[in-house]
Amino acid sequence: MNRATCLRTAILALTLALLAACSGPPPDPSPHPRRWQPKPGTAWQWQLDGRVDARVDVPVYDIDGFENDAATVRRLHRDGRKVICYLNAGAWESFRPDHGDFPASVLGRANGWKGERWLDIRRLDLLRPLMAKRMDLCRDRGFDAVEPDLLDGYLNDTGFRLTAAHQLAYNRMIARLAQDRGMAVGLKNDLPQVGQLVGDFDFAVNEECAEFGECAALRPFVQAGKAVFHVEYALEVDEFCEPARELGLSSMRKKLDLGVWRQPC
Repeated sequence: MNRATCLRTAILALTLALLAACSGPPPDPSPHPRRWQPKPGTAWQWQLDGRVDARVDVPVYDIDGFENDAATVRRLHRDGRKVICYLNAGAWESFRPDHGDFPASVLGRANGWKGERWLDIRRLDLLRPLMAKRMDLCRDRGFDAVEPDLLDGYLNDTGFRLTAAHQLAYNRMIARLAQDRGMAVGLKNDLPQVGQLVGDFDFAVNEECAEFGECAALRPFVQAGKAVFHVEYALEVDEFCEPARELGLSSMRKKLDLGVWRQPC
């Protein structure tokens, strides 16, 4: 075979190889789908007590992660809802199935709710694996997002010398644990650190900012295109709904037991 024939044969072989490679299935353009990002003004239901009533006509449900199984989440998904997993990230709860996993050294003072004690959030080494297991539970049951409660221990009498810096580190750890599992995560209260944490969280959840004149502190979330899910307990809707709407909050009135009843704006 002369040199010209060899060259033509090599070119033909290379061409065939390239065609074969191109004829295979295209790569997945998004092997890691973007997590859910709720937008300002999204209506929601927050029910932590009793069997979930799926008849409320809203696109988002926030329910207890331990008390509701994967079948409940699937049922809400079939109705086109996104579902948020409520977890307590700042306090130990004696009534949870994992209560025995928490070492005594991280348990602080009672926080005013029966069976609950503040956690020593300085101990990231001890709390990270425990919170990771809780995030696994939410992910495995199919939740779209997580609402980690009590992310403001440093503002309370916990029995530990917690600082704002401790809270920032802990809250960011919690956010990463949820997001690493493909779930969105909400900043619960902790208004003094909204400006520092808005980039770490996908939405916010707030209680009673209108009663205490603090709702404007949540504006950075709305400005970033992120929902603020907001409830009031003591105020009537005509006392807070108009300013809440002007701020772009997703607001309603609830009873403290957080059952089915709601009075939306």
